[in-house]
Amino acid sequence: MSRIRGIIILIQFSITVAIVVVCMYLFRKHVHKIIKLWMAFQMKFLGITLEEVGKMDESCDMVILNHQSLLDIIVIEHIHSRHLAWVGKKEITNMFFFGHIMKAPEMITIDRENKTGLIKLLKEAKDRVSKGRPIAMFPEGTRSDGESILPFKPGAAMVANKLKLKVQPIIVLNTRDILDSKKLESNPGIVKVIYLDPVQADRKTDWFEQTEAKMKEVLAQEMAKVK
Repeated sequence: MSRIRGIIILIQFSITVAIVVVCMYLFRKHVHKIIKLWMAFQMKFLGITLEEVGKMDESCDMVILNHQSLLDIIVIEHIHSRHLAWVGKKEITNMFFFGHIMKAPEMITIDRENKTGLIKLLKEAKDRVSKGRPIAMFPEGTRSDGESILPFKPGAAMVANKLKLKVQPIIVLNTRDILDSKKLESNPGIVKVIYLDPVQADRKTDWFEQTEAKMKEVLAQEMAKVK
């Protein structure tokens, strides 16, 4: 049954992505509203119930979270009221047509193989923040198994330190169980979102290392509850 749901969701997602991309290009001034409507639809279609611990501080100009599923983005976009600027791999924008899901809303892409990639990341992040858009990043750089957090890459720290951003760390749980895009399986369920205390980025401190340790600790505690 989960496999059938996964296939239906893939078909639905493909169709709605196409519609949303066209709408974002046609109605440039309403891109964020279009994204919010799309995410609200996805939350209902996927059968997601939210359980939130703590409170999102929307004065922060950077959001960092663990990464286990495409659903991580859908959940945070649904919750956050501001127009987030997600940082993703260049390979996404290279996808035929579907790459416009990053291009149309002016998200940020990074080429990890290019030495100038970090310079471009800093430039684009500064531009988005200046336009009132918080930067959203997965410091792990790739998806994990959902039960642990991979070592953090330096990109998020570099951006936050350079732009002196206030950072909101978030732990997201159970998204992989609800939507596993690799296995193409889906089940309705509860997504738990835990907001950690915001932290001010400062290159003179070890805030990034402490945040990584805290996020790993919180996730490990949550995993222990279900084992």
